Amino acid sequence: MKNRVLKSVAVLGTVTLAGLLLAACGSKSSNKDAAASNEITAYVDEGYKSYMEEVAKAYEKETGTKVTIKTGDALTGLDNLSLDNQSGKSPDVMMAPYDRVGSLGADGQLSEVELEKEAKTDNTTKSLVTIDGTTYGAPAVIETLVMYYNKDLIQKAPTTFAEVEELAKDSKYAFEGEEGKTSAFLADWTNFYYAYGLLSGNGAYVFGKDGTDPKDIGLANEGSIKGIEYAKTWYEKWPKGMQDTEGASNLIQTQFQGGKTAAIIDGPWKAAALKEAKVNYGVATIPTLPNGKEYKAFGGGKAWVIPAGSKNVDGAQKFVNFLASTAQQKALYDATNEVPANTEAREYAVSKKDELTDAVVKQFKSAEPMPNISEMSTVWDPAKNMLFDAVSGKKDAKTAAEDAVKLIKETIDQKFGN
Repeated sequence: MKNRVLKSVAVLGTVTLAGLLLAACGSKSSNKDAAASNEITAYVDEGYKSYMEEVAKAYEKETGTKVTIKTGDALTGLDNLSLDNQSGKSPDVMMAPYDRVGSLGADGQLSEVELEKEAKTDNTTKSLVTIDGTTYGAPAVIETLVMYYNKDLIQKAPTTFAEVEELAKDSKYAFEGEEGKTSAFLADWTNFYYAYGLLSGNGAYVFGKDGTDPKDIGLANEGSIKGIEYAKTWYEKWPKGMQDTEGASNLIQTQFQGGKTAAIIDGPWKAAALKEAKVNYGVATIPTLPNGKEYKAFGGGKAWVIPAGSKNVDGAQKFVNFLASTAQQKALYDATNEVPANTEAREYAVSKKDELTDAVVKQFKSAEPMPNISEMSTVWDPAKNMLFDAVSGKKDAKTAAEDAVKLIKETIDQKFGN
């Protein structure tokens, strides 16, 4: 999944730092060590630039530690981390999606991070940054899928998929040019990230033991097959373009923004585009499934990490502690509208009565942490093919699922020797 960053929606004001800052690293050896202890470099996506620049100023004023902010594409920075660690060019602090933290940590590209009580992590977010008992990041932001609905078309969001199915019977959502097809509700279910909640809500899972056992793959069990078969009933209703694994997301966006779709499933990153398009939208949790269970989407987000090549690991740890504090997590929410991982700051965010925030927080409670072991990289393509083969009719659901699991196991054996 691509790391999406919401644009800042507010300019960060003066942040009260008293009582939260840790003392800067002192010198115990040489003047060279002393200089290094007072310098930190942080690399972040361009969308965080204004927030981080304000943080850097405040942190330097209070601690004497100079924080240099560098910006660029977040994923590119992580892709280059191995080479940067070796060459000595890695920054001291970065932000990484949770699904990259575990694999980078296991590959030796990240330093261990100590989580202070002030970080206020919950079990879900802590599990997202921990692998084999070692913590490699401080949770910063939580994300999960939600339902967006058009307030000009429906008064409130459907709470069950039975209600969604009723919407599909309304002729006003008939898809022009394809008789009998509807765009009342759309979801990119050939994308495994989007479809997982449908499968897991029926009893499927990726890896056993809370996502840590790659020898136990639960994508061809009865629940997975049931979820895939339900997805297929929607593809029989949807326009042909929904089977285009590359173009379906654009079709969904144009239909929703054009007022031809009442509800879609997407992530919090979608809100910026909808605001720009002036869609009168609401946000809610995803409806319960036909079996009465919740749509258990992946729980994800981003964390602060310390590259293994950091020249000032102790200083980086202190800065990460500061970034993970309640005060800074509140400030990050005010600047970006991204939901804080810190539970106290999350309560603050909820108090703002923002629909998107409220929906993400509620949906996150039923979300399943995305497996963060390296073997997760072998899942995405086979799972995508599984979904496409089944909903397009190329294979029946059981065969598609079994073929995908077989390929995943073979790839894991080849790459990881499991």
